[in-house]
Amino acid sequence: MSEQIFNKRQNILKNKLADQGFDGILLVNLTSIRYLCGFTGSAASCLITPEGSYFISDGRYDVQSTNQVKGLERFIDFGTHISIIEKNNLIKNGLKLAFESDHTSVSQFKAMSDTLPNVSWESTSMLMENLQAVKDQSELDAIRTAVEITDVIYEEILPMLTPGTTEKEVANHLVLRYRQESDGEAYSPIVAGGPNSALPHAVPGDRSFEKGDFIVIDAAAKYAGYHADMTRTPVVGEATDKHCEIYNTVKGSQQAGCDAAKAGMSCKDMDSITRDYITERGYGEYYNHGTGHGLGLEIHTEPRMSQLSTQTLAVNNVVTIEPGIYLAGWGGVRIEDDVIIKEGGCEILNKTTKDLVVLK
Repeated sequence: MSEQIFNKRQNILKNKLADQGFDGILLVNLTSIRYLCGFTGSAASCLITPEGSYFISDGRYDVQSTNQVKGLERFIDFGTHISIIEKNNLIKNGLKLAFESDHTSVSQFKAMSDTLPNVSWESTSMLMENLQAVKDQSELDAIRTAVEITDVIYEEILPMLTPGTTEKEVANHLVLRYRQESDGEAYSPIVAGGPNSALPHAVPGDRSFEKGDFIVIDAAAKYAGYHADMTRTPVVGEATDKHCEIYNTVKGSQQAGCDAAKAGMSCKDMDSITRDYITERGYGEYYNHGTGHGLGLEIHTEPRMSQLSTQTLAVNNVVTIEPGIYLAGWGGVRIEDDVIIKEGGCEILNKTTKDLVVLK
């Protein structure tokens, strides 16, 4: 991404901080840091003050940060990041600085307070996460590409879904193909057949597929750091009336969610729409998770669609819509798409069919 994109993000953050009465912020969450300046390493802090904007890390990341960091002055040194900040006098006395309370440990906060006692450290929660929830065009393009790769590779593995093939064999092949075609897997793939498909977050094992199995495949690619997330549930052999009833209930619920999704829609109401559809057909107790979540530089981001949510969908949120039914000991179905929220509706990114696929 260009330096212009990162400069724009940094200016948006500065304006947000000023609106809330802060002089700046200390960032320690690596996702926040990547979003703000492009750094992808595993150890860094970012500091925004009225005097300047700084990136702090150690010698392991000197070359990497030189190549990646945009819009921030770099300080590479030994010691804790707060000691590097003190050593270089990067924070003037009397400033009111925000910090990420969701990502700052008690020991980190103590070090900040002890090392820089004349700074007013103020807790913030979800500030960066909420900024990142609304995607710019570069982010939308990256997610769109990740979804396109996900669609193609899903079609490739369908011939593997036959009796005798194991869950782990399919999961391993998915990981290989994602790593060949993208940044890699967005998360550890879920491939779960038969009774295992009733476990929403099943871990692929050595169980072989059998005729009559639903196979939940929840797997996706990552591109330029941005995650896709897709689930489809084909059936092996022949679809019975029970297979069709469960599948069509989930499909109808998922479509109702897609039809309702638009800017200004309550996330709680979104969850109710998919949940009520399933409940009215007698399976509400078997739908045991939220309707969906945001996507971005992490697989689960803001906003969240559940009965506990107080959030509202906004233009250029990218979210999943993924209701499911899970019958313990028999099997389950989940159908999941990634959608871009727009005024008056949404754009469904996934092109993989949502019709029930029967694998002969």
